Amino acid sequence: MDKLRLLLATDHRRTLEFFFVHLQDVVETRVDRQELLYNASVLAHYAQVSTCATGELPTPSTLAAVFDHYVMDQSLASDPAMMEAAGAQCLLLAGFFEDQMRFRHNVRWYATLGAGFYRRAADHSRGSRTAEVMAAMAEHFEPWRQRHARLSRELRDQPYLLDTN
Repeated sequence: MDKLRLLLATDHRRTLEFFFVHLQDVVETRVDRQELLYNASVLAHYAQVSTCATGELPTPSTLAAVFDHYVMDQSLASDPAMMEAAGAQCLLLAGFFEDQMRFRHNVRWYATLGAGFYRRAADHSRGSRTAEVMAAMAEHFEPWRQRHARLSRELRDQPYLLDTN
């Protein structure tokens, strides 16, 4: 059991490295390193946050939850941190979980919505570097969404082998 616990134990840094390396594998062209790192951090973050989290913003389980939280409640529209979270959640669900979401939701529409969330985050951000990254995510949302979907499929297709020796 100790070997299994060691194998499955991870921290944010190792999770970030995992997604960074695997995203690099699915990127077909040269991309901005900051965008690559940001996208890996989105995946790493949501890989470690429960849908039932109470100490921080929980990972939504469907795109409908994103709609209800960020579109129906317009009070968050000028909060750059919340707009970034909304964009990241659209990216996660419409990208990494595209195959699960596309039967119930219009993924393309949510991709447009996600890009709009990032645009709002850029418009309301105080830090110029943050605004730049948010603007880049708004502009390149669809290619990143497709890369997340491709990564998800490739990871799903890999065999799961645990060496218990």
